[in-house]
Amino acid sequence: MEAVGVVRRRFALIFTAFLFATNFVCAQSIGAFENHQDIGSVAHAGSASYDATEQTYTLTASGANIWASTDAFQFVWKKMSGDLSLAAELKMLTSGGNPHKKAVLMIRQSLDPDSAYVDVALHGNGMTALQYRDAKGGDTHEIESNIPGPFRVRINKRGDYFYLYIAATNESPLGPAGASIKVPLQGEFYVGIGLCAHDNNVVEKAAFSNVELKTLAPATGETVLYSTLETVAINSTDRRVEYVSPTHFEAPNWTHDGMAFLFNREGHIERLPRDSGFPEIIDTGAENRCNNDHGISPDAKLLAISDNSQGDHQSMIYVLPITGGTPRRVTEKSPSYWHGWSPDGKTLAFVGQRDGEFDIYTIPVTGGEEKRLTTAKGLDDGPEYSPDGKYIYFNSERTGHMQVWRMNANGSDQVQITHGEENDWFPHISPDGKQMVFVSYEPGVTGHPPNKDVQIRMMTLAGGKITVIAKLFGGQGTMNVPSWSPEGTKFAFVSYELIPKEDLTSVASPSTLTVR
Repeated sequence: MEAVGVVRRRFALIFTAFLFATNFVCAQSIGAFENHQDIGSVAHAGSASYDATEQTYTLTASGANIWASTDAFQFVWKKMSGDLSLAAELKMLTSGGNPHKKAVLMIRQSLDPDSAYVDVALHGNGMTALQYRDAKGGDTHEIESNIPGPFRVRINKRGDYFYLYIAATNESPLGPAGASIKVPLQGEFYVGIGLCAHDNNVVEKAAFSNVELKTLAPATGETVLYSTLETVAINSTDRRVEYVSPTHFEAPNWTHDGMAFLFNREGHIERLPRDSGFPEIIDTGAENRCNNDHGISPDAKLLAISDNSQGDHQSMIYVLPITGGTPRRVTEKSPSYWHGWSPDGKTLAFVGQRDGEFDIYTIPVTGGEEKRLTTAKGLDDGPEYSPDGKYIYFNSERTGHMQVWRMNANGSDQVQITHGEENDWFPHISPDGKQMVFVSYEPGVTGHPPNKDVQIRMMTLAGGKITVIAKLFGGQGTMNVPSWSPEGTKFAFVSYELIPKEDLTSVASPSTLTVR
């Protein structure tokens, strides 16, 4: 009998060690959630409790990070499936520590440290971001909100899409924050709240109040369009929301001083200062049906616009002072769509439809005779000069689907640059002439329609290496015109969201959403 007891004790010790090694915790209901445990390797065991009277969850945790290809944090979770919404007010209860410690609302495929997931992360320094790992073992990316330290946050899952909602203050309603991403999760997944110290040697503490977890009824199909102006750093691929609005706008230019963006909305060109977040309409006189083909002269004194207000109401190209004024018509023939400005400021490159064919043309900025540069059958579009003025890059469907091409500035030596199955549009060359970004549609997509899953990709012009910089819902209007930052480390683009109308029970105003 004593031998049997020894065996049982040894088995119990081995089983306990197994539970500890695998971070397994016996089922323990905590408020609306089923269980809690540490995910990944942590130096100090985390904890979770729920105060029903205060309706507050309190978590403690260590853990190195929720980032890169693996996570380490305390997680309170519930298994769910389908469409859902999770909202809460998040507050760090320990001062100091790493400024990137994170309290999160999270939806993840599994409890593995390298699982695919999407979360809303409130950092110790107040930064709030939609973070995601779109495949098991992949890298984590983020879309930073332009509202620091929000009062309340929410994450909605609709199909494969995840949306961030923010209330800036306790008097603000929750509204779309402009950050969204597509991450397919299969079957059941884990939904919950979490905490990471961002320093495995310390223990942090956070509170999650007024937590609301609910399933969402199937969407009726009626949606509200939101447009978001974003910037992305090419080295990290981290994105940041600059401006979001429940209206349709397109095609950002980044001003040469780096202080503002220009974009078109409802026929007008608007200027968005980076330090205020409130756009102002630029006076373009009687030309008030501007489209998404516009750009800034090399000396930053003039603005080129494409507008169809006058004449035969087909798009024509004009130039005017960048601060506003009376436009001067450049092209006599229409339709004509501006796309590029030569580095010396003397010549414009544009797309013109003549006799049923869309081709690349150039014309002096002072007006005069236009010069046709392409003659191949099929659409040629998006011409842009290289910074040294030697080349014009453009996109063409002459091979059967849209690819990026390059030619000498006089139209000679036309050479294909991209060769993939994707449909590549609107090449934009970095200020140093070393990299090119462009929009890629999935194979089989014709034209450049709106409301599609697209990628922004970057190619090194010397070696031809292509990397994905951003995945988003967009297309037409996303990046039609030059949008690199002056120093060439970032570029701007527009993403879109089609928010189910029933998810907008209360909508924050654009002014609330653009507070910095």
